[in-house]
Amino acid sequence: MPKLGETTVPYSTPWFDILATKVDDSEAPYYHLRLPDYVTVVATTSRNSVLMVRQYRPAVNCHPLELPGGTVEPGEQPEDAARRELAEETGYHAQDLTLLGTLLPDCGRLSNKLWCFHARDVVPLTTPWKPEDGIEVVECSPAELIEYIHQGKFNHALNLAAVLLSLLQGHLQVK
Repeated sequence: MPKLGETTVPYSTPWFDILATKVDDSEAPYYHLRLPDYVTVVATTSRNSVLMVRQYRPAVNCHPLELPGGTVEPGEQPEDAARRELAEETGYHAQDLTLLGTLLPDCGRLSNKLWCFHARDVVPLTTPWKPEDGIEVVECSPAELIEYIHQGKFNHALNLAAVLLSLLQGHLQVK
């Protein structure tokens, strides 16, 4: 096991911190990012439709198809963050939420976790809902989702992992 030395924060933003950690008495530090944990939700309706969102992502300069999700706020439990993000992004409420697993998004550079959930039989919110600017809700069947994966139209790696967990655990049914 490597010996970890001092860790400093050479740069900090509201979204992430860059950390520099000395490893095994090396002169050069190992740089990595500290970010809040993420949540993502594979949400299905009573009609077995999957809810997804499409929004502009400046880092990749496109509008990818994604699962609803976001960051866990300070002091918030991941399950609460998943319910909040689902409601904010799609206007749906998760009555039945199951943890699919907790993943490491990029263990080479990121220190956070991705909490993957499946929400079964989601229902529209009972309170008025206003869509977030720039977010389009997309509803498709599980079979269409699989086709989007084959076509490269659904290619968000972390979301693909959540879909795989949902399929492997029998929560997402492809007919």
